[in-house]
Amino acid sequence: MNLNSQLFSDPSPYPCIEVECENPRYAAAMLSNLGSCCSEMSAVSLYFYNSLLTRECFEEYSHCFKKISMVEMHHMDIFGQLSLLLGTDPRLWEMHGDDMAYWSPACNHYPEKIIALVKNSLAGEKETIKKYKEQCGWIKDRHIQAILHRIIKDEELHVRIFEAMLEELEPPCR
Repeated sequence: MNLNSQLFSDPSPYPCIEVECENPRYAAAMLSNLGSCCSEMSAVSLYFYNSLLTRECFEEYSHCFKKISMVEMHHMDIFGQLSLLLGTDPRLWEMHGDDMAYWSPACNHYPEKIIALVKNSLAGEKETIKKYKEQCGWIKDRHIQAILHRIIKDEELHVRIFEAMLEELEPPCR
């Protein structure tokens, strides 16, 4: 894989970070995107770990995980800002009924073998895309929808990168 010309974020601009009005239900969704087990925080921490684990034997992949984690940090910032605008405290937590549950590193799976590590990353990206698409279906704020659609573009790019890694690691039979 040639990472010299690889993009890690879709080239289209991000929409302005704004909301139509405060909304507790939308705020809870943004908190989930920020600090649940299926969240940007989970992605950042996992890709940081992956970059350390792959540094020695898979330097190019290590660089890739590090760059993708930076994109995910940008997503964290966006969801944190949206949480504030929607009227909630942007801690790394999510709502469970009336209770708040803090994010934990225990949310992540930490495979150590390269193929399992990449497959785990790919599965996480696909789960995130599914989550954000579902949110687009019930969130009626056009600003939030636009932001989610833009972030999905980044996540889809990450899927393609991880699929390319897997193809390199497990080439199809010919």
